Amino acid sequence: MTAVSPIRGPPGQPDITYAPDFDRYQERRKAILSRNDLIKTLPEGLPKKLAGDLVWEGESVRTTYNWTYIFSSDQVKELEQALRHFQSLSTSKGHISPETFPLPTVQAELRRLSRELHHGHGFFVIRGINPDKYSREENIIIYAGISSHIAPIRGRQDSKYDGKPADVVLAHIKDLSAGNDSGVIGSPAYTTDKQVFHTDTGDIVSLYALNVAASGGASKLASTWKVYNELAETRPDIIHTLTQPWDVENFAQSDAKYTSRPLMFHQKGTRRSPERVILQYARRYFVGFGALPRSPDIPPITEAQAEALDALHFLGDKYCVSTDFQKGDMQYVNNLAVFHARDGFVDQGTQKRHLLRLWLRDPEHAWDIPKELAQRWEAVYGGVSADAQVFPLEPYVRSESNKGR
Repeated sequence: MTAVSPIRGPPGQPDITYAPDFDRYQERRKAILSRNDLIKTLPEGLPKKLAGDLVWEGESVRTTYNWTYIFSSDQVKELEQALRHFQSLSTSKGHISPETFPLPTVQAELRRLSRELHHGHGFFVIRGINPDKYSREENIIIYAGISSHIAPIRGRQDSKYDGKPADVVLAHIKDLSAGNDSGVIGSPAYTTDKQVFHTDTGDIVSLYALNVAASGGASKLASTWKVYNELAETRPDIIHTLTQPWDVENFAQSDAKYTSRPLMFHQKGTRRSPERVILQYARRYFVGFGALPRSPDIPPITEAQAEALDALHFLGDKYCVSTDFQKGDMQYVNNLAVFHARDGFVDQGTQKRHLLRLWLRDPEHAWDIPKELAQRWEAVYGGVSADAQVFPLEPYVRSESNKGR
């Protein structure tokens, strides 16, 4: 008889791993549905159905929304003029802003796209830049410069660099599993593995493709609001589960192993803003990944929570769209209303997937943040001064994903 490997994590943790298992999900779903105590109504005050441009599904959004904005040759020249202007200032990259990276004719379009992020479909792709024309540093300046017109506030993605305290505002997403870092990697971002549906931290998550893989690596996006509507209609008990507190592992700070908060938040409509639902979660914080399994010092998730994690992933996969992410593309996503995934990929020769990432915020259009997320948002956006910002030129495993931190 073949021995079964024990599930790593706290005692009582359900049979669930980072890679979703559809058959196991169906078994768990069947067992839960057989119970007689499932809640049949939504939590008080939550909407039966959300409406608007943020409710979309992959099969139809392609025909109703053109999410790709292509720079013209004249606009690319304007970007290059802005690059040269910033370089002439001889200042640090933390000072990249609409003022130091001026785009007199392109700016209006970028501001329109920011509104689309917050009040439209929640995502878009910018195309028309050839990263091979520029040095690594120039690509970073161009990317941060364009992004500053869409959302001028850059968030902290790591508080350490080269073993010292730092405000790292740019991350590299690249396979590092073949190097010396392989034994410490606790996130699929630094492998060729599939990334399941999740959100990052912050208002806007943006990616710039310096290079793409030889095959695979498709970027997938799904509407939180579409998934909410499906669950509200068919499984209100899962909405209850998502809006109740979860024990979220804190990989970044050893003195606070976890915090408790919901994964889904409801905001009532006001004169200033419409009714909204916000989703903030990543599967690895509840089941672990690679060198960072869920700590045995943290309470296990429940069977209902395990089903909810799978439901989010498989519904995201059902309703997602692939953005056809190409070399030179910049993708911007409303991280509060759209969650994302990535297919596994294969690197070969010079075709090695390499993305840059920014976490951004636009104070003009920013959504209100639930009080339960305020501390995390402060950790990302609070006290990040221009002089302290670090833009690493080379990839490394950031602290929160690094067992050896």
